[in-house]
Amino acid sequence: MTIRRTLRKTLLFTAALTVALSGVATAQAETTTPERQLLFFNHSYGVLDRETADAIEHSAYLRDFASFEVRTTTGSGGEKWTGRYLRGRETYLELFGVGDVAGQDGTLGAAGMGVSVERSGDLATVADRLKDEGVTPLKFLQTRDFGDGVPVPWFDAVFTTEKYDGFGAWGMEYRPEYFADARSKTEPARFPGDVGRERYLNNDYRDHQMRDVAGIHLAVTEGDLASTVPLLKAGGFAVRTVPGGVVATRGGTTIRFEAVPRAAAGLRQVELTLNRPVAGRHEERIGHSTLVVGPGFRAVWTFPANG
Repeated sequence: MTIRRTLRKTLLFTAALTVALSGVATAQAETTTPERQLLFFNHSYGVLDRETADAIEHSAYLRDFASFEVRTTTGSGGEKWTGRYLRGRETYLELFGVGDVAGQDGTLGAAGMGVSVERSGDLATVADRLKDEGVTPLKFLQTRDFGDGVPVPWFDAVFTTEKYDGFGAWGMEYRPEYFADARSKTEPARFPGDVGRERYLNNDYRDHQMRDVAGIHLAVTEGDLASTVPLLKAGGFAVRTVPGGVVATRGGTTIRFEAVPRAAAGLRQVELTLNRPVAGRHEERIGHSTLVVGPGFRAVWTFPANG
């Protein structure tokens, strides 16, 4: 879900990075030696052209392919967004059309990514690691209104900055109040302090082909990339510089960032794992996007480039 605009409206202070984040080369060293991994890919969202978003919303194929839902959510401060959700075992996608989210977050090519902890208390450690790197973490509580007008604490979030061009990433830790609410339809804890992704998502994925997000390619501005890299490092991802951007690995999902001008930014491609192997190759055109399923345990969904 998008929480950048809500953060801007509800923060009572402005915190600045105390290290220079003037470019991609400055933002990351040549190689990082990761600490214990605390953050894992949770979900990513992208704002697509209206024709593609509408085609996704009404696709009969996607309803069979994945655990699929179109939902309007009310978060902190009464902010609302309407997303198309494809859920897996531990990870999911959230897709918007232009205008489905208010303000800057609802413009073509806007995107975001949540990376979450699996154990209660680990987000505080991420915040401490950011401080050790000279970054002042911005903390935020997201809530969810299930329709009765009473906000339920949903998750705690940590950002590295409140300024962004079109992409933002945040660290997440789900709240016990959310798991305790039967309307969340979450699963019982597997161990003490379990706030993990598998617990958050139900098992409906088992009845469909899509299992999880194995890789994602996002085109973002240099400024947004520079703000994202410290969070990935603090979370324990292995971050390396590649021509044109950055690749973060560890935890089951490969995250590729390509540095581009804002006009060319957006969600570019998603690689998905499947529950069962597919013998052949199926190509499904959905608006201006193309989903190729199989052969084997993989599917690749390519979205139109902007700019």
